Amino acid sequence: MIKKMFLFFACAFFITSVNAQNTGSDYQTAIGLKFYPGALSVKHFIANDKAIEGLGYFWSDGFRVTGLYEFHGDINGVNGLKWYAGPGAHIGGWSSNWKDNHPGNDGGIAIGIDGVLGLDYKFTGAPINISLDWQPSFNFVGYNYFEGGWGGIGIRYTLK
Repeated sequence: MIKKMFLFFACAFFITSVNAQNTGSDYQTAIGLKFYPGALSVKHFIANDKAIEGLGYFWSDGFRVTGLYEFHGDINGVNGLKWYAGPGAHIGGWSSNWKDNHPGNDGGIAIGIDGVLGLDYKFTGAPINISLDWQPSFNFVGYNYFEGGWGGIGIRYTLK
């Protein structure tokens, strides 16, 4: 399923790249993948130093959709490199596979809050953006827990 979605987005990126690619050191919108645990990612700047990011995680134990509000700041001396941090929230659900492996835990829905802290780099001369971040979260509806292992490496195609 994720391979098919990736191929769809890759084809869409290629088709629109002639008119929509961004080869400067800044970008407004980027679409791609985030690795660990694996998500589709869309990031859009609403101001020079503020962005919103949507993440859709899909794996064998369920799904999770996360929205983040990120504050960005330049890192002097490196064109295209920014730090970012901010709050967010998530909603998701566990599959019957997860429920079978975790008996006694509330199953079904998962709702919680997130934070994010990371670095974002836009390559000059190519429509590519990469990021590295840590995204701790606390789930308070459904199975209650703190999760400090979310985050990862994002690779995105930048649009105007």
